[in-house]
Amino acid sequence: MKRPMTVLLTALAPVSWGTTYAVTTEFLPADRPLFTALMRALPAGLVLLALTRALPRGAWWAKAFVLGALNIGAFFPLLFVSAYRLPGGMAAVVGSVGPLFVVGLSALLLGQRPAGRTLVAGVVAAFGVSLVVLKGAGALDVVGVLAAVASTASMAAGTVLTKRWGRPDGVGPLALTGWQLTAGGLLIAPVAFLAEGAPPALDGRAAGGYLYLALANTALAYWLWFRGIGRLSATQVGFLGPLSPLTAAVVGWAALGQALTPLQVAGMALAFGATVAGQLGAGRRRSFSSAEKTARKDSMDLTVPALRR
Repeated sequence: MKRPMTVLLTALAPVSWGTTYAVTTEFLPADRPLFTALMRALPAGLVLLALTRALPRGAWWAKAFVLGALNIGAFFPLLFVSAYRLPGGMAAVVGSVGPLFVVGLSALLLGQRPAGRTLVAGVVAAFGVSLVVLKGAGALDVVGVLAAVASTASMAAGTVLTKRWGRPDGVGPLALTGWQLTAGGLLIAPVAFLAEGAPPALDGRAAGGYLYLALANTALAYWLWFRGIGRLSATQVGFLGPLSPLTAAVVGWAALGQALTPLQVAGMALAFGATVAGQLGAGRRRSFSSAEKTARKDSMDLTVPALRR
């Protein structure tokens, strides 16, 4: 596999996201998905804006808000709705359908024809997800499942558009991350206050949970994610998604005492194995434009322009 360190660092993002469900259910106030989404996004975005001191220019104001809406503004609330209503492992496993969304959107928006192996891996992953969800239908919340699927579709669209638009010259992934988190947080804020009212009282446990989500789980993880999008194909990045359900399932089993039926475990393993195989296949078929080939000469440069179309 090319650029194994880039893949490894990018993979740390979904591993971190796999802990979101346990933190949400064990540390945070109950039934406050919108406030939780706001606390995860806006403080992290403002911190990154303060660090980078870079604001969008021209058309990038609109692009930043579109990407912020898809990657943050819609994704976070839907994610936390699913996290509050579903067991952590199951909620995250639904995200394994993400590679199918990424493959389809990459064909439409990036003109990348998917390899046969990639399509097969995506279909098998989706089948594995269906085993987990359908067999547990009697115990699962329908709204939670729909929210998990919708959050996955939103994130996939944001990933592909991030790849399509790249970054402005001289702007690194840290600034791009700050723009999207701030835009997404600003979009969430009025909806959160209208739907849920005033912020709840926070004890030390909740404050610690929000601090972890904002810094490690969001600011750092999204910087690694967007950095990876700039250096890998959208499909390859998308196929790292199964690391999130694996982490969530392990945390749920080890720390929360959650159990899955044998068939659900088999479905999760099938989805995970298929998406990892698809990610490896996408990495071998990775091709670069002339701009990307020039950018790759300096792997330490965090302000490399991404692929433009």
